[in-house]
Amino acid sequence: MNVTVIDYGVGNLRSLRRGLERAGADVVVSDDPDAIRDAEALVLPGVGAFQECVTNSEPFHDVLIEKAEDTPILGVCVGLQLMYEESTEGAPEGETVEGLGLIPGRVERLPDSVKVPHMGWNELVPERDHPITDGIDAGDYAYFVHSYCADVTDRTIASCEYGRRFAAVAANEAGNVIGTQFHPEKSGETGLKVLSNFVEYAEAYHAGEVAAAE
Repeated sequence: MNVTVIDYGVGNLRSLRRGLERAGADVVVSDDPDAIRDAEALVLPGVGAFQECVTNSEPFHDVLIEKAEDTPILGVCVGLQLMYEESTEGAPEGETVEGLGLIPGRVERLPDSVKVPHMGWNELVPERDHPITDGIDAGDYAYFVHSYCADVTDRTIASCEYGRRFAAVAANEAGNVIGTQFHPEKSGETGLKVLSNFVEYAEAYHAGEVAAAE
């Protein structure tokens, strides 16, 4: 499976590429919208502030929305956050910054009752079935670095607890647009399993073996 990692100036591109290659993918890192439009599967990384990532990724917004119709896409950390409708990060009080709108929901800051950013290992809690979490059990650990996150909804595949419950893995209604709030490329065997699952899902998707998500 050929997987294209979108290079828009943010994200751990080298470690993410190595993780995907370990998962069996042939990986291309590209900042060319035409190459992204032709990709079999896409990974949208993200590190830093939501507004910066929105601005940097703007040349790819239209193609991402187009590709979301028929292509497996994996967002990582802020890459997941960009998939939501909006975020309060970087916005004046009472306002939001618009996301891609591929997954319903809003990204908001973690509560002041805990140390922010949330940095380190934390447990995953499966919420519903999806191929991306095949082989991931309750209590498996993943590595997080974030200050903002989305609430648990019916689009949440796995959750985590830090100050409040939040979406650790989420997907769109069709199931082909997926994201992890944690960094799979830094999450040991659990992260490698997630990346392997994505590659296998993309292969099954293009082979017509993926049923519509419930």
